[in-house]
Amino acid sequence: MILDAHQIPSGTLLHADLCIVGAGAAGIALALALEDSGLDVILLESGGDTAEPANQQLYEGTVADAKLHPPADSYRVRNFGGATAIWGGRCMPLDPVDFETRDYIAHSGWPIGLADLQPYYPEANAICEAGDFAYTAEAAFRKPLQPMIGGFASEVFQSNTLERFSCPTHFGARYRTRLAKGRVRVIQHANLYQLPMQDGEDRRVSIAEIRTRSGSAFSVSASTYILAAGGLEIPRLLLSSPGPSGRGLGNTHDVVGRYYMSHLAGTIGTLDLSSASSVWHDYDISEEGIYCRRRLALREEAQHALHAGNFVARLHHPRIPDAGHGNGILSALYLARPIVPYEYAKRLYGDAPEGKNGATLSHLKNVITGAPGTARFLKNWLLRRTLATRKFPSVIVRPDNLRFSLDFHAEQEPNPESRITLGDERDAIGMRRIHIDWRYTRQDVDTVSRALAALASEIERSGVGAFSYDPEQVEAEMTRYGAYGGHHIGTARMGSDPRSSVVDANCRLHEVDNVYIASAAVFPTSGQANPTLSIVAMALRLASHLKETMATRDTPTQASVSPLSPSVTNFEPA
Repeated sequence: MILDAHQIPSGTLLHADLCIVGAGAAGIALALALEDSGLDVILLESGGDTAEPANQQLYEGTVADAKLHPPADSYRVRNFGGATAIWGGRCMPLDPVDFETRDYIAHSGWPIGLADLQPYYPEANAICEAGDFAYTAEAAFRKPLQPMIGGFASEVFQSNTLERFSCPTHFGARYRTRLAKGRVRVIQHANLYQLPMQDGEDRRVSIAEIRTRSGSAFSVSASTYILAAGGLEIPRLLLSSPGPSGRGLGNTHDVVGRYYMSHLAGTIGTLDLSSASSVWHDYDISEEGIYCRRRLALREEAQHALHAGNFVARLHHPRIPDAGHGNGILSALYLARPIVPYEYAKRLYGDAPEGKNGATLSHLKNVITGAPGTARFLKNWLLRRTLATRKFPSVIVRPDNLRFSLDFHAEQEPNPESRITLGDERDAIGMRRIHIDWRYTRQDVDTVSRALAALASEIERSGVGAFSYDPEQVEAEMTRYGAYGGHHIGTARMGSDPRSSVVDANCRLHEVDNVYIASAAVFPTSGQANPTLSIVAMALRLASHLKETMATRDTPTQASVSPLSPSVTNFEPA
């Protein structure tokens, strides 16, 4: 059932067993997993089915350093489906090492291990529409694949691990019909304003206060609340409610909003593979039709030996803004820059300034000179990306001289001084906006520096080519894009000690008995993996926990909306 908060009379009190806040990847996965639980579930979503500028403005905030972090409202989408409306679909699980306490990564260590999450990954893979849960070339393909780099063999890096790609699946569009026909009550245009705690009930939240942009307000009374928003919104919601300490819900020890991580990403150097017996950096397609891509991954043993965080690298095309690459396809992408969305332009073009006439003419020359190849590329892009349901994931350009740049993606160290706080400005519903102060550490620079140096050594040792780069430019390249994309991680971290974490191993707030978090906000470390698949797996694990713990509840909560009616009925005035 899908309802609109604007139709709910102001002052209404709704009842439910579970109230989920946020209908992105985590919230929708939870709702799907709880459909047949027998529990009465309400799923609140701030947006509607499509983007609304006034709604998106609720995400605006301030940033301490605009060079290090994009605007607060970018890489986030405030409508049904959340950021899955714009994600690229890249899926991979966390690695065993990501859960370990490592003495060279400050504040590392999860209270759970990969074995606790592993049972939920296959279903998460299915919900994300990324095919089988098989993340090595050997497991995913019955026939051996041609080598990524012919002749490259290394005990430091492996090249058989995969990234698998979703359609990419917009969770809102994909699962709307199923939720509309089910018993979960989805309420759109409903903004959580506060989770107040009543006097005498210091361990439980009794109601959720909801507001709409039109000015109406109602409440939801539930046995349990799950905050399923993103890593920037979670601290905002917690800090906006006083909680037992008066400093914010779950924030007795001033941990909420701290340890904010993203990923360390950049493009660097020249990888000359002209001496390799073969090179393959394109996508392989599995038998079930899933695009898969291999990368160079720093082995766990090497991470320990180097005192480096998790790290992967991909073969990448030359920088697009530099017309000196002479490639018509890349120049066509450069000329299309004005129509490319911000989230993708940032990664494609970096901080390169808008082209001057000379640069534009050089790119036009490349397009004309390479017209046949550019035409073939555009045709394939139209058929395999624009018009396809399962879209070709990214631009793949093979340099004729086999001289690639290197695209890297690495783990960021948790840092308590990297944090989200509340600013002084308020949004249209009266909530304080966030202030973002993302920071990186010396260990972050060391992770990338040591991994790159090790890769250069292994490339040379194996005799397949040479990797050249300026070690003095590593930090500049690592921060060229600042905090990477929409990976907002660690702001309500999981742990066993309330003094250094916000939730326990089951994602429940340490200081409140009936509030849980389903979000990358709970990840104690980031690993190298894009977080969406693990967010969904964690949500499914939480759903299993909730079904088990709530199975002994006294009596089911009576729904205050008739399940037989598509309109809003049977409200209980507060």
